[in-house]
Amino acid sequence: MRQWKIIAKEAMARASIITKFLCVLHVTNSYVLSSNHVLGPSMLPTLSVTGDVVLVEHISHRLGKLGSGDLVLVRSPLDPKKSLTKRIVAMEGDKVTFSLDPSRSHSSRSLVVPKGHVWIQGDNLYVSRDSRQFGPLPYGLIEGKVFMRVWPPSSFGFFGQ
Repeated sequence: MRQWKIIAKEAMARASIITKFLCVLHVTNSYVLSSNHVLGPSMLPTLSVTGDVVLVEHISHRLGKLGSGDLVLVRSPLDPKKSLTKRIVAMEGDKVTFSLDPSRSHSSRSLVVPKGHVWIQGDNLYVSRDSRQFGPLPYGLIEGKVFMRVWPPSSFGFFGQ
């Protein structure tokens, strides 16, 4: 019977270590740093069509340290199950001029980004679904700032302004 107590105590100790590790992993992934696989042509030439793995930090947007030109990971306002990687073009209070469909029309519209919102666009304007279709993005949908590409190895490095 004593042997079972020792085995049970050892199993509980190991389960406790595993549980603590998983909690730290969850907190780190959700609130500090995570990786994200980005696919599609909307961010060409900055990101490739075949897919890049990028690192996303989740602190800057909580501290209000984002600005125009930053790459961000955002929750899609059209489908909350999806995340999008886009570039911030304008912050709240900025005036933005845009064309709804640059391939078919040269007409443009202007608006001022409302308080608590940002204007995001893909680098490849011809195929990107972004603020030109769904309007200014609420700041609360920003999940983090993309700061580094880690895959493919030939493109490894930090994103500059």
